[in-house]
Amino acid sequence: MTRSTQALAYSRPSALAHTRGGRLLGLETSGGLTPAGAEAHPRFFSGFLSSPRAAARGLLAVADVAGARYHQRVPGASLDPVVTGNGDRLRFESFSGCCGVYARLDVLEDGLDGARTGHGTTNVDVNNPLREALSRMTGDDPLHLRVGPDELAVTTVGGAVVEKKVPLPDRWLRGFAEAQVVTAGFDLRAELTGAEAVRFLRSLPRGGGSASRGALWVVPAGRTLRPTTRPVPGAVCLPGPERLAALQRVLRDATALRVYGPPVTDGAAVSSAWEAVLPGMRLTLTLSPEAARGFSGEGGVLEALATEEAAGDAELVSVLLAWEPRIDPAELAAESGLSVERVRAALTRLGTAGRVGYDVADAAYFHRELPYDAGRVERHNPRLVSARALFAEGAVTLDDGPARAASDAPVSSVSSTSSVSSVSSVSSVASGERRYQVRESGGVPSCTCRWWADHRGRRGPCKHALAVRMARRAAVAATGGAR
Repeated sequence: MTRSTQALAYSRPSALAHTRGGRLLGLETSGGLTPAGAEAHPRFFSGFLSSPRAAARGLLAVADVAGARYHQRVPGASLDPVVTGNGDRLRFESFSGCCGVYARLDVLEDGLDGARTGHGTTNVDVNNPLREALSRMTGDDPLHLRVGPDELAVTTVGGAVVEKKVPLPDRWLRGFAEAQVVTAGFDLRAELTGAEAVRFLRSLPRGGGSASRGALWVVPAGRTLRPTTRPVPGAVCLPGPERLAALQRVLRDATALRVYGPPVTDGAAVSSAWEAVLPGMRLTLTLSPEAARGFSGEGGVLEALATEEAAGDAELVSVLLAWEPRIDPAELAAESGLSVERVRAALTRLGTAGRVGYDVADAAYFHRELPYDAGRVERHNPRLVSARALFAEGAVTLDDGPARAASDAPVSSVSSTSSVSSVSSVSSVASGERRYQVRESGGVPSCTCRWWADHRGRRGPCKHALAVRMARRAAVAATGGAR
């Protein structure tokens, strides 16, 4: 795993203080992006929270995930959550150290007592003393939240800073992109009341043993969910139920539990999202298909990364983003002159740079700008790097058949749909001492390599299929057929 160290500089530690007017939760910010450009300590919000205890518990849950490793549990550095101001809400996001759980707390306009927020994205300091103070909050006395420095600190130039240096795995950054692609295919599968949610979550097996026995499946049954021995239609996959532990933080205040997932197609484990509905807030945990399988290796973004067309489209679409809490692909298509399909591909590519996320509750993308060098996501993606090397080495021998006309069809999933005809072609790729056959039928690839045999396209295309796609695009462009 490639790791680097990122310095997060704060003007002072975040703290929960008691003032004459009540409690003040001051969350200090590190460098981030706003509509005005890069700022060392951006200021996004100052106002009262409608449900202080629920907000405190929700923030702790996001911090819990940031400091957890659910697979091969070893001590590790906690990565400070990311916060985005979208005008009408604050979004706090984190990933687990093992890259298998994505957490997000959306504090909506009602949760912010109707106040508006600034726009931009940055890290916030959630240190151990602050966590202990938040854990001790039991009542709903007034709580003033400040995200960013106070007015005095804003006008101060220089001064001491509190600096954290944290290891930043590339797979953690790739996880943000892959989680966005995965959840965009989710639908609401079940909704439980707060009381039923408590009963269901407390009935789940605990400890790491359940993860090793495979995924648990549940199916709606009346007002609750019940386990099922097989993934019947309507079932939801719950891979590693102990990874929902962070939801225990907010059960006291939860009014409902919503469950999202993809349609059941076979018995393979899949991701799912679990959303606790809180007063004026939503806490969502998205789980990877297996406890030992991080989002970073899912491969859903590889096709968008591999095409020059998507790169140009993403550059065009990016200038039209304005920190919207909901991005409408149809509106972007009308503004950009691109098709909706090309806009979606561009949003996928922007997601790899941390510039958009996906909210399953709204079924919509949202704009944010991760405060990291997200270009590393593309440079260090193993399959993409290998595919480009194979293409550059001339390792691909294309079939001369009609399948070149399908060169713009998606290859990222065995379930991808395409308007191209169901022509079939077989190309070969020399890799090491072996030569692999890549068959494309209706724009969907298969390969004779071990990766395809193990995953059957469920984790994106293999490096050989990606290299063939690159070669086909180059061949179409060379004959003047590129669009």
